Amino acid sequence: MYFFLLNLALLDLGCISTTLPKAMANALWDTRAISYQGCAAQVFFFFFLVAAEYSLLTIMAYDRYVAICKPLHYGSLVGSRACAQMAAAAWGSGFLNAVLHTATTFSLSFCQGNAVNQFFCEIPQILKLSCSDTYLKEVWALVISISLVFGCFVFIVLSYVQIFRAVLRMPSEQGQHKAFSTCLPHLAVVSLFVSTGIFAYLKPPSISFPSLDLMVAVLYSVLPPTVNPHIYSMRNQELKHAVRKLFYTSSFST
Repeated sequence: MYFFLLNLALLDLGCISTTLPKAMANALWDTRAISYQGCAAQVFFFFFLVAAEYSLLTIMAYDRYVAICKPLHYGSLVGSRACAQMAAAAWGSGFLNAVLHTATTFSLSFCQGNAVNQFFCEIPQILKLSCSDTYLKEVWALVISISLVFGCFVFIVLSYVQIFRAVLRMPSEQGQHKAFSTCLPHLAVVSLFVSTGIFAYLKPPSISFPSLDLMVAVLYSVLPPTVNPHIYSMRNQELKHAVRKLFYTSSFST
């Protein structure tokens, strides 16, 4: 669990660092400028980190399913080698996804101005600037990616259905409360990410408004990485105890 939490923390930090610092700097200096190379880099790293994080959340749902529903087989199904392989697969899938979308998007011709109506380089907003018929390739790439996201979401939901069935059979109400207090917020954040992300990338142009686009972008790009540390770390009693011990040791030694 802590190995996956480390990977999740790195991905959350990367997601926030990809979009917000540039947006905050632009707001501070009262500008909206970003270079072509910077925009391409932002698209690459955003897709890389978001896709890897979502794959990791799917793996963590499986990890939790095995831990609760098949505890006697946990050591054989989710050993250290299997964890390393699954984490590598998550990072690798994110990298391939980012290469696909970045290469497809920035191979287009742009002739509809250079103003991206978003606080970061979001692909649907970039496609509005294209005057090339090949933008349909990127649209199909988005459809395929979102289909995979939806498939992972179904897997997560089915995993949690089995987890909830096992938890409800627990004789201890304290154990039930502990499991639900972590699983339900996780499922809620994943649902928010999937629903808002699909809406942002597949909504028809007729319902595209700057304020709506901004709110949806914040919900899927900023909110999940912000609340994940609280759900997975700060609610964990063992981790809170370790952090208190670390601060106590540091303050005592100085």
